[in-house]
Parts: sequence; C-alpha cells; structure tokens
Amino acid sequence: MTDLTRLSEQLLESDFDSIPIIDLTDAHSLDVEKRRALAEVIRDACLNAGFFYVRNHGVPLSVVNEIFKQSHTFFDLPSEIKSTVDINKSDNFRGYMRLLSSNTNPDNKGDRHEAFNLGLDPLVHPESFERSEKEGELKHSENLWPDQKDWKGAEAFKQANLEYYRQVLALGYKLFPLFALALNLPEKFFEDKTRHPAAIMRLLYYPALDGKEVDELMPGIGAHTDFECFTILRQDEVSGLQVQNRKGEWIDAIPTPDTFIVNIGDQLQRWTNDIFVSTRHRVLPTIAKDRYSIPFFFGCDHDVPLIPPNTCITEDRPARYDVMTAGAYVHMRLSEIYANAKE
Repeated sequence: MTDLTRLSEQLLESDFDSIPIIDLTDAHSLDVEKRRALAEVIRDACLNAGFFYVRNHGVPLSVVNEIFKQSHTFFDLPSEIKSTVDINKSDNFRGYMRLLSSNTNPDNKGDRHEAFNLGLDPLVHPESFERSEKEGELKHSENLWPDQKDWKGAEAFKQANLEYYRQVLALGYKLFPLFALALNLPEKFFEDKTRHPAAIMRLLYYPALDGKEVDELMPGIGAHTDFECFTILRQDEVSGLQVQNRKGEWIDAIPTPDTFIVNIGDQLQRWTNDIFVSTRHRVLPTIAKDRYSIPFFFGCDHDVPLIPPNTCITEDRPARYDVMTAGAYVHMRLSEIYANAKE
C-alpha cells in the first residue's frame, strides 16, 4: 500500500507546469484493478497540482450547451429583472450577485464578475429539506428563481439549471469513490458522508473590458482556494483561469473541448491532513471577449466532522487542524467572501 504521507513529503521537492487530462472511462469498470489504476492517476494529480481535467465524464454536451445559452440570456437581462433574485433576498447565499459584489482576495477592490448562485434544490434532492440544521452552519434552503411574470424565459432558465445540476451532481458522486481509493480507503468511504451534500453551483459572467484600462485590483476573481471537497468547473472557450504552482508561477488552465476541470478544495485538504493539495487559482480580467464559466462546489454533508482517516496521519505527521464540521467551515468562509454583497 502506498505511504501517502511519505509520498506527499517527497512531492514538496517537485512542481508542475501543466494540468493533466484524465480519462474517466474506467470509473465504472467492473474490473477493480482498472478502477484502482484510474484512482492512482487521480492521486498523482491531487498530490501534485491539485487540479486536473476530466474527459469521458458522462455529462451530455446538449445539457452543457443549454446551460451556457441560458446563462448568456440571464446576464443580458436588465438589472431590474436580475435584482428580483438578488442575494440580499436570501439568507443562504442564493441568487444574483452584481458586478464587484464579492471580493475573494481582501487586498483587491472586488471581483469583476456577475454571478447567479444556487444549491441543492427540493426538485433534485427533496429529502435534504426535511432535516434540521445547527446554528452557524450551512443549511439547505429554497433557491431564488426569476418569476415568469418578470421574464418569459424564467422557466426555461430554471429547468436548464436543474438539469445541469443533476448531471454534475452525478459526476461528483462518480468521483468520490475514486478519491477514496486514491487515499487507500474503501471505495464507499464517502458514501454515508455525502447523502445531503453541500453542493453549490454558480453561473459566472466576466464582462470584457472592451478597451477600458486594466485595474489589477479588480481581477475576474482574486487569488484564492476553494472551500469544499472539490470543484467541478466548466468553462467556455475564453481563457482566463490560472493555477499557481509551488514556485509561485501562474499556469494557464487552457479551455479544452468537452472537459471539466476538477480541483481539490480546503475541506478535502483539511480532511486529508494536507495530503491532497488545495491550490491557489485566479481569473484574470477579461480583455476583448466576455467569458462565462460554471463552477460546481461539491462538499460533504454539513454535519460531517473533518477528521483525517488513519491513512493520512502518522506519528511524524499528526493531525494539523482543529476539528470542524464541514458546514461550519464553509459557512465561515462564505460569510467572509460575500460580506460585500450584503447591503
């Protein structure tokens, strides 16, 4: 069995200058050795870059095309319609966020994008709305949807979001057993910890500067790490995402046809006792052409304590973090980032 702690220490001496592309064809193979081989490739990416592309992922291209079409249409709407679902009307970070209303890096003036946030929906996962939540943690709540009386395309927008959400949720569930194998754990290790996942999806719109001067303190998104277990990102053909390696160099995450980018988040880094890497990344200001992307932040159930498994701790590498539940951790981080959106 691979010694993860020793391998992690060895990789501190190495670095990455590109992001690997991983084929998920064998994710559901009946041959466990093929699944293990795929998990080993994913392990290498998680230990080193913390980022990788996936292809043959199972999400229909028609579903992807429709959500991008609807995203374009929504962000083109007049501000008075978008404001009907403003994040200020939600107590759980749902809804529309105007330009510069978030600031991922406090050293900056704000993030130069608009967004529409949604989470687990009763139409997708009704049983998660029957559970009580603790004070100061994330909770599952109704999403904010535009009303048909305000916008004739509201129902098509909602259905496109829900269908894309279902498909990417299924992709996330496909990845968890592979992460478990990569950590020398039973394939079903995460199964009872992701029955009511904190899966947050965002439509993002980065308007082009269109000749305006670049302000380095107003990037698309400032340098940051993600909060949840992992992120599944779909981007359009416009470049802008960059990933920082250990040397501090910024590596372009070049748009690649019909792939998703997967990156490790802080929850999984804490959970694995820093074995897996939650890598800093940013989005540059969009210069000549509008950019659209859709990150899907997949976390575990809110009440799961992030306690490292035995494969991630040794006498020489004891647990490095105080134990927090997943929900409390992400609620704390979201409250910091979205403070500007609350008026």
